[in-house]
Formats: sequence, C-alpha cells, structure tokens
Amino acid sequence: MKKVDQLLEWIKKHPAPTATVPQSAHAVSGVDRRGFLRNSALGGLSLGLMFDGRPEREMEFITQKVKRESKPSELKITDMRVAVLQGVPFSSPIIRIDTNQGLVGWGEVRDGASANYALMLKSRILGKNPCNVEQIFKQIKQFGGHSRAAGGVCGVEMALWDLAGKAYNVPAYQLLGGKYRDFIRLYADTPEGRDYDEFAKHMVRRRDQGYTFLKMDFGIGMIADTPGMLVGAKNWSVKQQWNDSQPGKMGNYAMTKHPFTRIQVTKKGIDALALHVSKVRDIVGYETPLAADHFGHFDVNTAIQIGKAMEPFRLAWLEDLVPWFYTDQWKQISDAIDTPTLTGEDIFAKEEFIKLIDAKAIDMIHPDLASSGGLLETKKIGDYAEEAGIPMAMHFAGSPICMMANVHCAAATENFVALEHHGVDVDGWEDIVTGMKPIVDKGFVRVPEKPGLGVELNEDVAKKFLKKGATWFAPTDSWNTRDSADRDWS
Repeated sequence: MKKVDQLLEWIKKHPAPTATVPQSAHAVSGVDRRGFLRNSALGGLSLGLMFDGRPEREMEFITQKVKRESKPSELKITDMRVAVLQGVPFSSPIIRIDTNQGLVGWGEVRDGASANYALMLKSRILGKNPCNVEQIFKQIKQFGGHSRAAGGVCGVEMALWDLAGKAYNVPAYQLLGGKYRDFIRLYADTPEGRDYDEFAKHMVRRRDQGYTFLKMDFGIGMIADTPGMLVGAKNWSVKQQWNDSQPGKMGNYAMTKHPFTRIQVTKKGIDALALHVSKVRDIVGYETPLAADHFGHFDVNTAIQIGKAMEPFRLAWLEDLVPWFYTDQWKQISDAIDTPTLTGEDIFAKEEFIKLIDAKAIDMIHPDLASSGGLLETKKIGDYAEEAGIPMAMHFAGSPICMMANVHCAAATENFVALEHHGVDVDGWEDIVTGMKPIVDKGFVRVPEKPGLGVELNEDVAKKFLKKGATWFAPTDSWNTRDSADRDWS
C-alpha cells in the first residue's frame, strides 16, 4: 500500500474538483481512498501504478462493481436435457442447457418436432462457450433442415442467446443490435368451429380479447360436402389436410403437393368461399387486419381465381397457397392478384428466403423462428427482406419460451409486422414461465428488459403439460459422445 499512500498524499496537494466518480469504481478504503479513485480514474493518473502495469488486474479492479451474472469468457456448456410438453398448443420439446457457472439457458424445438433433433447436437456443443452464438450456429447449421427438421438447431440457438444475455446481464434483443419497438403486436389464429355460427363466435371473442390483427382459415375442406363445389375431389381425402394416415383412392392427400391433385373449385365453390369471408368481415370490420391461411391442395390457376375473388375484402395476406419452394408459381400468383401473398413458415435458413425475395415472388415473408434458424438468422432474413422493401410477419405455435425468442427478434428487426399467437385458448399457457405477468396484454407483448429471453421455466406448472410417457429433464449421457465426422467440405 506504500504506492497508494504516496499517491493519496500527492492528490491532496493536486485536487481535481471537476472530476466525477464512475458508478463502477470501487473504493480503496475510506474517504481519502475514494478521493484517490475519483481523481486517478478520470484525472489522468493510471491505476496501473497500483497494479505494477498489469492492465488485466486494473480492469478487473475498476469494473468489479459492474453487475454481471458470470465471467462470460470462462462460461462453458456442461449439459443439455429436454422435457416434451404437450398441448401448448401442440407438442413442444423444451431444451435446458446447463453451464459450469450455474447459468441455465432455455430453448424450444419447434412444435410437432422430435426432441432428438436437439439431442443429437449435444456432443457438438459440450465444452463450448455459449456466448459464441454465431460460431456455434455455423457449426451445427448443417444438421438443420426445412420445417421440423430445423427444430434442434433453432432450439439450441435460442438457448445460447438466453445464456449469453444472462452472462452479460442484458436482454437478448440488445445483443442483436437493440430494439425498434417496445411492444410486439400479435395476430391471433382463430379455430374454424363446427359451423359458421360457432366460427363467428370465435372471431367475436378474439376481437373482445383486444387483438387488433386476426387470421382465419378457409379452404376447400369446408365446402367439400356440398355438391357442385369441387371438381376432381371425390377420390381425395380433402378434409384430411393434416392427417397423412388416411389416404384416399388417388393417394395421400396430406402428402401430395398442390399441383398434383388436379382439384379445381367451381364458380359456385368460389362464391361460397367469398360469402364466408364477407360474413367474417362483417364481424370484425375493416379497421382490423384480417389474414387467411390453409386453403387446400390445388393448382396455380385455382389459387389465382380464389385470390381474385378475395380482393374486395382487403385481406392482409393469403398464406401458403402453394408450397414455398415453387418460386415461379408464387410469382405467377403474386403478379396476377392484388391481395398480398406470403409464405415461409417451413423454410430453414436465409438462402431459400433470398431466392423468393430476389425473384419478387411474394409480397411478404413469414419465417417461423423455430424453423428459420433462430434469433440471429431470422433477423438476417428480415434485414435482407427489408432492403428489398418486403415486410416480415412471423409464424409461431409454441410455448412462452419460444414466444419470447420471437419477441426479442421482432423487437430488433425493423420490417416486422406481427407475430402469430396460436395458444390463446390454452388454459395456464402464461403460467408455464415466470418473469412476465401478463405476457399478452390486449394483443401486445411488452419487450422484456430482463437478461436473456427474460423468462424462466415454471417447473410446477410446466410439469402439468408434460407429454404422457415423457421424462422430466432426465440425464442424456448417451448423447455425450460424437460418433461422426462433421466437416462438410474437403
């Protein structure tokens, strides 16, 4: 302490009255030593005199009151486990990544996907620093595929941002470059109902819940039982759009790509669909944006005819009229109708979005963050679309953990429009996590300011959603050892 005492004596004789002490400065001892730091830290005297010219010691000293949860440079992944939740609103495997400093990161595999998509990545991330998010993503990206096959890569990426935010004590959006907005607008999906009257009640309830953006499903399945509505549909299981276990005589309708069914809609059928949409518009009015999805499997010509019939109702978009990978067909549709077109919920990574955007094939993009690559990759997709003047809506159908990953990405992306909320009617949905109450307030989510994703799993409540026969974050040691060479170039 001899050097310190000498410096204190010098400071008494050479005061610096205009200097202020930074909040991060740490007092040496007593009033005089606080005065020493006040003058030396800002007045030009190096603290290196105290630490014999060792800058790392100096930095550690002057920042030891900076709030942080860990030593980020020394953070390592030590374990990954999963628990599969059911009915949130679908099945969603929740990822927990543990570290050597006690920090826990939460992620989520996309709805309907296998937890194994994430577990097979465990051996590839053990021992790595989770704060190096982009580096790890590039190493595991090759194991992602379109739709649910991307679930593991995206779920791990979510958990890495949660950990990085906690390590640096900042919300995830801050690590993505900051936020454009404080509130995230939701659009609510609405179940069809057994008949039109029941569907109308659903739409009124959504409006009364405060949602300012709605989406409805209407398609050829709802008119399939009425004679004279469809051509060529009798030998297909048209009402089984999502059930691939019930093929018809012509093949498996659920697994047959749209152009190959050769189903057509008659003028009578199109008029019936238009009447349905007009009634919904009467309910919600024209001040509320209204989007549409799930039309059935038919060709480009029929898609254009339906699109033109919907133009009087000023729909926000027509979604997934044909599969996303038919770029030329999307351009045909978009060029032929005035209602905006949209696709993308099953696309993994930015490369395929770039093809659609460059071809001017669609009016809006629609990534699902749990398939598109996670927070950073989805922001890159949004940024690329923004430069082309294309807005981004976001698809989502999972638990609050995945929602918060979406919220941070949406906050950080300029061309964001609205985020889907598919679990509006799930009792106890918001209680699956702690950290935000309420999560949804009249159709909006406030962007959280807590570190990482901003929420923690509420295990007592989440266990009530545990899939029958599933384990609760059981050991996954069988996935610890990598048994494959991963380099995809020579």
